[in-house]
Amino acid sequence: MRFWDSSALVPLVVRQAGSADVEGWIVEDPEVVVWTLTVVEIVSALRRLVRDAALSERVATAAESTAGAILERTHVVADVDRVKAVAVRLLRVHPLRGADALQLGAALVWADGAPSGLGMHTLDRRLALAAEREGFRVVPDL
Repeated sequence: MRFWDSSALVPLVVRQAGSADVEGWIVEDPEVVVWTLTVVEIVSALRRLVRDAALSERVATAAESTAGAILERTHVVADVDRVKAVAVRLLRVHPLRGADALQLGAALVWADGAPSGLGMHTLDRRLALAAEREGFRVVPDL
């Protein structure tokens, strides 16, 4: 079981440079853990692609549906108060944006504060570095 950041989930629902890699990861370990607000980040990423004319409305709508189906089968970290408290600490010690601190905070809550040996998937370099510093094994090694 591994924690998945939204940046690693988006290539599962729309074809991107990292799609082949993430498809391999989910086959290798289909037990996915996500933050409760991951769906918001996925929809945000898809809509940004539509606004940038990199994705059609039809493809984005289908991708949202696929994301919903994937997220229905995941383990969800939903303890908002606990994640929020961890995220505030993370913002003080790592150069993260708020949403990334919440993702990493959720991963740390899932790990019950002991991430050593646990895996996390992210395609965000800044988040990957912070996750490694917190003790996660980040895949891929960015």
